[in-house]
Amino acid sequence: MTQQHTVDVISGVVPRLAVKADHTPRSETGIGALMPWADRLWFVTYVAHKAPTGGGTGLFFIDDDLQLTKHQESVVGTYANRLVHKETDQLFIGPHVIDAEGNVRTIDALVDVRLTATCRHLTDPANKVHVLGMEGEFFELDVHTLAVKQLADLCLELGVTGYAHFKDAYTRHGRVVVVNNSYYEQDFPTGESEGRLAEWDGTTWTTLAKTQFNTLSSANGMGDALYAVGQDRASALFHVYLPETGWKVYRLPKSTHTQDHAFTTEWPRIREVESERLLMDASGMFYELPSLTYGNAVWGIRPISSHLRIVGDFCSWNGLLVLAGDQTTPIHDANPVAGQPQANLWFGKTDDLWSWGKPQGWGGPWWETAVEADVPSDPYLMTGFEHKCLHLTHDADTAVDFHLEVDFMGTGTFRRLRTIPVGPKGYEAFTFPTGFSAHWIRIVPSASCEATAQLVYT
Repeated sequence: MTQQHTVDVISGVVPRLAVKADHTPRSETGIGALMPWADRLWFVTYVAHKAPTGGGTGLFFIDDDLQLTKHQESVVGTYANRLVHKETDQLFIGPHVIDAEGNVRTIDALVDVRLTATCRHLTDPANKVHVLGMEGEFFELDVHTLAVKQLADLCLELGVTGYAHFKDAYTRHGRVVVVNNSYYEQDFPTGESEGRLAEWDGTTWTTLAKTQFNTLSSANGMGDALYAVGQDRASALFHVYLPETGWKVYRLPKSTHTQDHAFTTEWPRIREVESERLLMDASGMFYELPSLTYGNAVWGIRPISSHLRIVGDFCSWNGLLVLAGDQTTPIHDANPVAGQPQANLWFGKTDDLWSWGKPQGWGGPWWETAVEADVPSDPYLMTGFEHKCLHLTHDADTAVDFHLEVDFMGTGTFRRLRTIPVGPKGYEAFTFPTGFSAHWIRIVPSASCEATAQLVYT
């Protein structure tokens, strides 16, 4: 008699729910977007480049019995977009439209576009949506007829002449905001890249920042803030738009350098995971992110854990936290030991993330940055880390005083903590007392110079 053993779940993963791509050609099988809808959990997967560059990927759903089905409308492509259109009760995911009963239509004109975002229409939200492609294609889509019209080539509008990698779009406060995360090895010495944070008022496109930006989100219905997440060589970036203040810049630690390059940044996200509670994944770190802002200031951001996962998307479903993955990527045998392209989901509780890697990281407001006398740096996150060390250096021929100021209440009010003098072309390090914390820290130089200020949190 043979005894049979069935393993249903291993560390939050159900192996039989894995999605695999065909062996020829070997490409990529990332899970790009998740959405609970029509009594199922829907998701789309992506290959590395424009279809057709591999098979086995497409549109899938999971039912309450954890049975995986590939939908008959499934097509091969590169997709990470998702939006529920409230006026018509339709889910837009990949090049598909799914009604509240689970019926699926496919938008043929968008199948071969690497779709990265669907957002509400700026002027006719009841009848249209905007759609963004990774190569900078910007469309409007009629939600009834599914007619597609291209409105702009964002590479031309925003001056992106190299390899474009547009990742997200969001509509709020009378603007459509888009991000491009182009950032490559040759960009590191310059401190800028062809990455973009940009907005459109219906008439004019305006570039807000020229560095790698990865995702956008907002707490619609609860708070007014519109969030943009990116990074440069100094740190992760957290830009916040509020109607009363416009765009404000904050900085966060990087928990890994494995997600700096445009191709390896797949896909930072911000999403509600418990009622009115946001989870943010940025630069290899999960954070709690408040839905609300007070006094036109952002505070209450708290690091949860460091990780090395590629989390294509995440959501709450049936009382669980679900993380999409991108586990094995041969990319046409550029990785000859990856084998068959595959990915899976992780199921758990939000609180499980606290048992992952302890929050740690590095970064700061400046990396060989031209600074001006008496002008404060951007605020840099300080709370939620145990040990903290600051490194300071500059290129001035005379000594420079660096004033450390902290915002311990999170309201945007900074107080002088101490001054660190650094000699001509000098270097100093300062270790904060164990357990010392504040919401934000900023640094004010006494003289104009080129300076570096980096904090290491362990």
